[in-house]
Amino acid sequence: MDESGFANMSEQTAVPTAANTGVTPSPAKRRNVLLVIGLCLVAVVAGGVGWYLHKPKPAPLALAMDQFGLSRPDAMLETQSLSQLPRDLLAVPFLRETLTEDFVFYYETHGDRLGLIGSLRRIIYEHDLKLQDSLIEALFDQPADVVLWRGADGRLKDFVLVMDRGGLAKLLEPLAHVALDDQQLSKVGELNVAGEAVPLYRLAYNASKSLLFASRGDKLVVLSNPDKLYDHADNSDVAPGAVSTQALAALLSGNQLFPEAFGLQPRDKAIKQRIAINASVLAMGYQRFIPSFAGLRLDMDDKGWHSYLALNETDNAPNLDFTPIWQAMPVGASACVALPLATEQQQPLLVKLGADEQTAKALTAHMSGAAGLCWYPDSHLYTPLLVAGLDTADGGKLDADLGQLFGSMVGAWESKVPGGQFPVSEQSPAQGHQWLRQVSSNFGQYRNRDADKPDSITGKGFFKVSLARHDSTLLFSLDDKLVDKAMATLDKHVAPLADIAPSDALMSVYLGPDSLAQLMQQETLDSLPQDMEPVFRNAAQTHLIPKLQKLAGYGKYALTLPKGSEADGHWQWLPLQWRAL
Repeated sequence: MDESGFANMSEQTAVPTAANTGVTPSPAKRRNVLLVIGLCLVAVVAGGVGWYLHKPKPAPLALAMDQFGLSRPDAMLETQSLSQLPRDLLAVPFLRETLTEDFVFYYETHGDRLGLIGSLRRIIYEHDLKLQDSLIEALFDQPADVVLWRGADGRLKDFVLVMDRGGLAKLLEPLAHVALDDQQLSKVGELNVAGEAVPLYRLAYNASKSLLFASRGDKLVVLSNPDKLYDHADNSDVAPGAVSTQALAALLSGNQLFPEAFGLQPRDKAIKQRIAINASVLAMGYQRFIPSFAGLRLDMDDKGWHSYLALNETDNAPNLDFTPIWQAMPVGASACVALPLATEQQQPLLVKLGADEQTAKALTAHMSGAAGLCWYPDSHLYTPLLVAGLDTADGGKLDADLGQLFGSMVGAWESKVPGGQFPVSEQSPAQGHQWLRQVSSNFGQYRNRDADKPDSITGKGFFKVSLARHDSTLLFSLDDKLVDKAMATLDKHVAPLADIAPSDALMSVYLGPDSLAQLMQQETLDSLPQDMEPVFRNAAQTHLIPKLQKLAGYGKYALTLPKGSEADGHWQWLPLQWRAL
């Protein structure tokens, strides 16, 4: 992210044993237990990164981490100071205006962090160690690298932290004399690091949670989930989040395994914060349809924050040309995104949604490879406008296939309608075809009294779901008014977003903060009726609405790539720029 552009835009687990960890128990006294303090940094990660964030597409070449049995991570944070991350994020005026002070202090009051600090302070007190709390805070300012994996719920959860202790190591030597009978801190084995036996410790906290950690020299390594540790005996694939004892040993030896997984070189000292997020997190389950999208990265240096987009080279990848998408999108959108769309992956999905094999194959052959979504303030968050490009060499056959697909995919069981569904109505404008079907739903944008036959609607409302083809453009939305407006845009009766898009760059994202704030406020209040949710509605009006009003004060922006950008390899990082419109 260009500094000026960004600035303008926004002023529980069991104790591991030798059997389940692959490590060899040892009766030697605990030493370097001082490093348990570094575990507190874990909560900082949960707080700082959690606000930003939920197995990358494997590169064709083997990575160093593969050799050591470390599975591909979903996100990475490299920082000169974990404690400074939230405040660095607030250096962006947009975030400073729209986030509250709770964001800065969130990690300081996070349950895991408080539990870790409480355990540490108990150990210091009970064993009469002469250490001050200020030493804990000093540790927070040390450089650290973290990789994270998603849990079963899709959120970033398990992690490995590598911390450089620097000159603080000697100051913490008193912690090496912690007694062997501590109830929360125990030695569970050893790691073989360059022929040296390095103790592996377990710290229990918050009743049911635990961490593993080890240290050597100036390196501290923390594993958040002991169940993920295993002994890596070969080069086979490992489960997401799995970490081998060999990987921990390599990290303690100083091997920088993390950056390579995101196509990056080791962090330059000039970069204070570097956050890389895999497309598997950002795409929220839809990555198979956008395989060219690899990830997003945010860097901070002395000049501010910068952003980058990573692309993967794929077979038959479409050109990154979104102009036809913006020519169909009406002005006034709250937010839009356009991405290259993989057509081959759509065929099995269409079959699951009701299309026969032949129709699904024919339809995917007509897709031209680019698609976009826009949300509008006069509609809903769940009814965006979808625009995609088509190859219309055989328009008549294509319309027949589209109609068949629409009829099989769109609809619900209507108990008050003969046949169980409302009929599909069709229109044939001069340059295409349009299909529409009523679908009963309590969330529909129309009330049941607005229907031609209100008694036929099951529930409080209904949608008018619409699909249309206008020449070589496909339009779809649960809100038929958006499709009608897009048709009018293509007929040049309504101004398109293309009129305000930069002509010398490739616009991938559009933001209209004023209408976005309007949409968010409308959706929030609609979901919190005064008579049903008075407490939450009052909280939203008190805390959220003022922030949305500040958001509305910003101008429109485009997030752009250099014109002519294309993927040339795996994890190719391209600079993103925020541009005022």
